[in-house]
Amino acid sequence: MARAKKENPSQGKVRRSTRDRLLDMAGILLSEVGVERISTNMICERAGVTPPALYYYFADKYEILVALGERLMERQNEALMRWLARHAGGGIDAYAASLEELLRETAEITEAEPGGIWIERALHATPRLDHVRIESHRIVTETLTEAFAPSLPDIPRDVIWHRVRMLIEFGYVATELLHAGSGLDRDRVLAETARMQQLAIMDLQR
Repeated sequence: MARAKKENPSQGKVRRSTRDRLLDMAGILLSEVGVERISTNMICERAGVTPPALYYYFADKYEILVALGERLMERQNEALMRWLARHAGGGIDAYAASLEELLRETAEITEAEPGGIWIERALHATPRLDHVRIESHRIVTETLTEAFAPSLPDIPRDVIWHRVRMLIEFGYVATELLHAGSGLDRDRVLAETARMQQLAIMDLQR
C-alpha cells in the first residue's frame, strides 16, 4: 500500500502565506473597487502572483469572497470565545453587563481586517455570500444559548435560542452603523446597542 506523501512544513507555510496574501490583497481591492468590479486578474496583479497560483486555491472571485467572509467571521467568533471565557464565572449577569466590550472588540476586528468593512457589507448585500453570514450567526447562537441556558433553568431552550438569534442579528446590524457614514457617535451606538441587548436578556430572567 502506497504511503501518502508528507508535506514539508516549510511548503505548508509558503502555501498558507500565499493564500493569506491573496486574501489580504483581495480585501484591500474590494474596498477600492467593490464586489462587481473586483476580478481574479486584479487580485493576481496586486498580490504579485500568477493566475495559476491563484487558481490553486480558488476557482473564481466568489470563492475568494467566501474565504474573506469566513476568515472575518472566524476571527470575530474567536473573540466571542475569549469573551465567554473571561466572564464565565459570573454567569449570564456578567455576560449581560459586558456586552459593550464584545461589541467593541467585534467592531475593532472588522476594522483591522484588510477590507473588513467592505467584506461586512458584501456579506449582507451579495446573495452568493449569504450562507457565510447565516452559518456564522447559527454557530454564535448555539454557543451563546449553551452559555446562557444554565442561568435560565425555567426557560425553554427554544425561547432562549430565538431571543439570542434576534440579539445577534440586531447587534451586527447596529454595529454596521459605525461604518455606514451615518454620522452617529461611535461610543453612543455601542452603548445603546449593548443596553438594548441587556434589556432583552434581563427580560428572559424575569
